[in-house]
Amino acid sequence: MMRALVLEEKDRIQIRDIKVNETVGPDDVKIKIAAVGICGSDVHYYKHGKIGDFVVREPMILGHEASGIISEVGKNVTHLKAGDRVCMEPGIPNWLSRESMLGMYNIDPSVRFWATPPVHGCLCDTVVHPANLTFKIPDHMTYDEAVMVEPLTLGVHVARKVGVVPGDTAIVTGAGPIGVIIALAALASGCSQVIITDVVQAKLDLVDKAYGDRITTFNVGDGDLKTFVHEKYPYGADILFEASGSPKAISSAAEYIAPGGKMVLIGMPQAAVPIDIVALQVKEIILYSIFRYANDYQRAINFIASGQIDVKPLIHAHYDFEQSVEAFDFAASAPPGVIKTIINMI
Repeated sequence: MMRALVLEEKDRIQIRDIKVNETVGPDDVKIKIAAVGICGSDVHYYKHGKIGDFVVREPMILGHEASGIISEVGKNVTHLKAGDRVCMEPGIPNWLSRESMLGMYNIDPSVRFWATPPVHGCLCDTVVHPANLTFKIPDHMTYDEAVMVEPLTLGVHVARKVGVVPGDTAIVTGAGPIGVIIALAALASGCSQVIITDVVQAKLDLVDKAYGDRITTFNVGDGDLKTFVHEKYPYGADILFEASGSPKAISSAAEYIAPGGKMVLIGMPQAAVPIDIVALQVKEIILYSIFRYANDYQRAINFIASGQIDVKPLIHAHYDFEQSVEAFDFAASAPPGVIKTIINMI
């Protein structure tokens, strides 16, 4: 039994004792949790009780963005030791699946991802986790920064998978947490210029304040995006990263992409979206789809540790573990300019 933040059912969370597996296998490590970030998916499960086909049917520990300190290692683990400061990749696949054998373990249908029903998350005292999905962080990296490795890894994965080339120009549609992370990863991976769009000015104001010297913002509710884009990129952008899930943004994307450019689908729309295939064909636009990430956790750590990506401006609120319910209520009602709320466990 251990203390944890438990989602009992839709709209009801509480801190209580809950029984979880604490057996450290030969290839596992046990980790004392230091900090946990509240993700939009955590809030969605809290307020709606489901995401798509993933439905909360029994009590579940929340949280999947975490950092901590190793307290115990399995007998086969040689690259980590007790006392190491770490962050953890939260999805555990079947390493023998076809998807894993292809190096695409992120799309393994049997992956066990923290805080995705019925799998418990990490907002608890300790977790047992595979050592190969546990990554040591450098001494100068804070636990808060290490929490941000998980969302940043998506951006790093996207930039690597689509093959960002130094000097590329890009547009990111959607200035939510994932959109901002993708913009930062695109710049760090070689993009020379990035435009990020949204309809909520408060989100764009945050980007302007934190990263205005590197990212150009545009409110699509206040002007014509096509004209704006073509003034900066006469032939259109080399890459468009769609991170909003907006049907309008998806269906109009081809207008802003250069001939031979790339369209990258990251945001998940709530329903089917019509796409003008001919508009893509006449420009020979390459279409990519993205789901989570694979083989990029260490790269994300390296970007933060080197200073190439500064995630600190994305962290806006801190709560102690005993304030976890209050923290989730804040995250659920936070203004648009607030991106990351962190719960500190030690």
